[in-house]
Amino acid sequence: MQDKSSLIFGNQIPQKFIKKAAKNQQKFLKKYGDDRNTEYHLVAVENEVLTPIMGVKVLKLSKEPLGSLPEKPIIIGNIRMGFGHYRISMAMASAAHAMGYTPLWLDLNSFPETTCTKIIGGQNDAYSLASRISQKSKLFNKLVWEPLNYTGFKQITYNTGDQKNAELMVPLFHDIPKETPYIATHVWPSQAAIHAGMTHVVNAIPDNWPMALHLSEGALHTVQTPNAYFGYRTLCGFDKENVLNPMGKDDIAYIGQYIDDEFVQNIESDCAARIDRLTNGKPIRYLLSIGGAGSQGDYFAGLIRTLVPYIKEGKATLYLNIGDYANVWDLFKQKIPGIENLAKLHFDSWKNTSEFAKNALADKNCSGEESKGLHVFCHKDIFAAVYATNILMRACDVIMTKPSELAFYPVPKLMIQHVGGHEKWGAIRSAEIGDGTPECPNLEYAEAMIRQFIKTPDLLVNMNNAIIAAKKAGIYNGAYHAVELATGMTGLDGKESKYAYAGR
Repeated sequence: MQDKSSLIFGNQIPQKFIKKAAKNQQKFLKKYGDDRNTEYHLVAVENEVLTPIMGVKVLKLSKEPLGSLPEKPIIIGNIRMGFGHYRISMAMASAAHAMGYTPLWLDLNSFPETTCTKIIGGQNDAYSLASRISQKSKLFNKLVWEPLNYTGFKQITYNTGDQKNAELMVPLFHDIPKETPYIATHVWPSQAAIHAGMTHVVNAIPDNWPMALHLSEGALHTVQTPNAYFGYRTLCGFDKENVLNPMGKDDIAYIGQYIDDEFVQNIESDCAARIDRLTNGKPIRYLLSIGGAGSQGDYFAGLIRTLVPYIKEGKATLYLNIGDYANVWDLFKQKIPGIENLAKLHFDSWKNTSEFAKNALADKNCSGEESKGLHVFCHKDIFAAVYATNILMRACDVIMTKPSELAFYPVPKLMIQHVGGHEKWGAIRSAEIGDGTPECPNLEYAEAMIRQFIKTPDLLVNMNNAIIAAKKAGIYNGAYHAVELATGMTGLDGKESKYAYAGR
């Protein structure tokens, strides 16, 4: 196995960081066990939510070897860490399915028997805890969380530790043919695939703020924005003020934003329906999606509280997706007395949620129940919990979201406060395109934006027009291009790709 922790894109890492990374690897082996000589086998199984929609088959552990893969396979390597990386994976799978491929879902955080999953689970728990603390302690946020997310993860030395940890994730790749096309939507599945000898790896970087955290040398890095491209290509700021050797031109590509096929193909009709509702005085449909980190509970309660009078007056509708956290609804009932009398619950029935979203999308006259009141969605199944937001997004008029992965979606956005400094650059990108607001600096400002949209919905009309213009420019075609690059299809030059866009 090639060492990738001491020399990163031609930049020599100081010995103290190499030794620290090796020591940390040994600590993980002692805590979680050493399965580097274990031969794990996989099997591809259908999924109730994603198989009917985009042909996804989920890779699970098996007693028997994997055998032959489905025709035209492409692996989507990911982890569940919050909902964001799952959502990006769904975008990649959707695009791949539309292009004739069979997406195979490989979540490295879903094999509890393995050292790999134990490491990721421990890291995820620590990240979620720190994220929640950051929302309750301004001092912790200022002195620890913001600097770590903004400058700590940016330093090239941070990549050293992740590379050593990724060496312990290789056993899960035992059954997978090395030449299988592979898209990773988190850096650890990308690094693990490279260490395992995979040869067609795309490392789909999620954010607009360049950080060494996302480097996976040996993979083709893809980014969604010009800012990210320049930052990664030059490695500017990755060693404070020191100048580093840059990435090579063939190591990175700016491909556009990672969006599901069903979104991209229906942008014009979805925006037209929104503009019709907004210009004819229909209730404005707000969507609020609760992510997996579990932070911002009080903030979300404030947003809902602001909307309640407008919901009662028939001026607003709220779709509230609490993911797979049923306890969040108990929290809101405590913080907003009487809210349960206003709400209709859609819990643990994917059929019900799918039908609701379908009817909401078709209801241009706002005559059905989907256009009135407060609707709360919750699913124990993680795929349903995440994808519920996707199908509700197409039917809503504006989504209220922190500037994470949802900042890149083609739907009008009210950008609430970030959690982790790297996220704020997602709001900057959205504001540049015109499909979302700048980041709201506090709850009061976000509440004011809610009221402003109801009083002057032309602001949202402008966002829809910007989304249509951005589609014409090809800004939302990143998922298609990622598939092209992983599978060796011709693209990006505009000559043979139906998805190529101006400027490439």
